[in-house]
Amino acid sequence: MALAVTSSSAVSASISSRSSNSSSHELKAPFIGYFQTLDRPYQTSLNYSNKRRSSVKPVYAELKRNDSIVPLAATVVAPGAEVEEREEEVVVVQEPEDYEHLAKELENASPLQIIDRALVKFGNDIAIAFSGAEDVALIEYARLTGRPFRVFSLDTGRLNPETYHFFDAVEKHYDINIEYMFPDAVEVQALVRSKGLFSFYEDGHQECCRVRKVRPLRRALKGLRAWITGQRKDQSPGTRSEIPVVQVDPVFEGMDGGVGSLVKWNPLANVKGQDVWSFLRTMNVPVNSLHFQGYISIGCEPCTRPVLPGQHEREGRWWWEDAKAKECGLHKGNLRQEDSAQHNGNESAHTNGSATAADIFQSQNLVTLNRTGIENLLRLEGRREPWIVVLYAPWCQFCQAMEGSYLQLAEKLAGTGVKVGKFRADGEQKPFAQQELQLGSFPTILFFPKHSSQPIKYPSEKRDVDSLMAFVNALR
Repeated sequence: MALAVTSSSAVSASISSRSSNSSSHELKAPFIGYFQTLDRPYQTSLNYSNKRRSSVKPVYAELKRNDSIVPLAATVVAPGAEVEEREEEVVVVQEPEDYEHLAKELENASPLQIIDRALVKFGNDIAIAFSGAEDVALIEYARLTGRPFRVFSLDTGRLNPETYHFFDAVEKHYDINIEYMFPDAVEVQALVRSKGLFSFYEDGHQECCRVRKVRPLRRALKGLRAWITGQRKDQSPGTRSEIPVVQVDPVFEGMDGGVGSLVKWNPLANVKGQDVWSFLRTMNVPVNSLHFQGYISIGCEPCTRPVLPGQHEREGRWWWEDAKAKECGLHKGNLRQEDSAQHNGNESAHTNGSATAADIFQSQNLVTLNRTGIENLLRLEGRREPWIVVLYAPWCQFCQAMEGSYLQLAEKLAGTGVKVGKFRADGEQKPFAQQELQLGSFPTILFFPKHSSQPIKYPSEKRDVDSLMAFVNALR
């Protein structure tokens, strides 16, 4: 989807022109790049903060509704709605929205159109979930609609200092108050006292994320009827590839309670990451300074690191775990059924990890090793030639990302006396690979020297052909 837009000065000029001519003729919708705003006056000075601070209930409101706040959605009578007349009151019975149909209707809509639709429908009962990364685009789109909006964020207590400074910059730039949610202090205390500050490096990040992120989010959503997220399909092809632009939230509940009580909007679902960044640069909005230090996907400080050129953006998150485990649980409902079974690196859904995944690393210069072959390689102390072997899973997007460079390596090493191999180490082979082959996450690359059975694990995240070649040359 193309997101090229006009400059912010051009937008301002268009707004000014429309304001000056509003009394003489009907306002025409200006084009902001490929996005067309609605046919209504654009507010050149949007003082959201005063109205919001006095009339909008906090995101962590109790389940009981405040009758003094009438959501915009409640004042709209849907087409075909049945109206039952009583003595002194009119009860509006709305037909339930078909969100699958709405998702198809909005599939090719711009993020601006989708957010505008969401804000109109849910009024004060919807809020933008802001993570402190490039999803600041959601706030910019909401501003462009000219409608009041709310923003909330999860402060886990483990964020980078740069992220806190970014929160402050966003609040000042948009003149808003971000509604922060915090983890339960008693739960955090119990976790840290029993398992230490960095237990996630040893037994996975799910428990820590559940305490610091998922449960605070659950409390926040109890005060809403809908929320807006920055999920994109290209963020994690293995787990987010089927995100709709709008859906009934399959995991969390809203203020009315029960299944179906919360609607989830994903306006950026079909937008590429590079297009989001083109939009941010064009609109000149503040961004997290960590992005200029190599960070793309940003979470808590201990679990986030910069990525290298050619690496997928999610590779900087929980890098010690499998590719399929790179979700914190906030968007668990968007995992495909087979992906959900593999969410914590447990490929129990299929005996081989993913029965439908096409194999990778296909080349006549590569030797495919089965379990017997890799076991023999482990036992050979006087092998005739050295080997370099990749432990992989074909569904892993990080394995897929390095396929080209590994095939180039195999081509370069052909005829040099160094054998290049691959061993599929997911599914039922995973316990063996973890115990005997130093498998931590996919892909793992091992070098078997000529006169030693002990393989040497490639220590770097750089998987370009030159780096791999340097590793081989240093050891053979």
